[in-house]
Amino acid sequence: MKKMNLKKGFTLIELLVVVAIIGILASVVLASLNTARAKGADAAVKANIAGVRTNAELQYDTLGLGCYAAGGTCTTIAPVAASAACPTTAGATTIFTLASIVSQVAAAKSASGGLTSCSSPAGGASWAVAVHLKTPLKAWCVDSLGASREVAVTDQAQGTLDAKITGSVCAAS
Repeated sequence: MKKMNLKKGFTLIELLVVVAIIGILASVVLASLNTARAKGADAAVKANIAGVRTNAELQYDTLGLGCYAAGGTCTTIAPVAASAACPTTAGATTIFTLASIVSQVAAAKSASGGLTSCSSPAGGASWAVAVHLKTPLKAWCVDSLGASREVAVTDQAQGTLDAKITGSVCAAS
């Protein structure tokens, strides 16, 4: 008769050590994944807002009015104050109501999960738009003068974001 070897397999301690190691590795990978996800969302915001500049300049050149209009004349453009979120519907004469710009600002807002702020004076001579980034306490601002920069914000409030646009120009950080 053969003797059975009952020493086959792993002990409970060995299994617990392996599970603990796997748990630690998984937490490190998940932390890195969240950082990469936030950077990807920030890149999407920046790309969409860069598209706003492209569309605005195309509109400026196409209409040849000497202002950033969505239609009509420069004198009919109402101001957009940096005290509320960007318009979400097309139709009026401001640059921020062009369907292409509305969709790009909406896509940037969706990617960041944050707020938006748009500004344009009466007459549409200039414009600026800012969007919170996924990275905490940062926003991205683009204006008609060519600025495209990251700006620091103290919180995720609309008023804090609005303060990053002064006179339809991105304020310095």
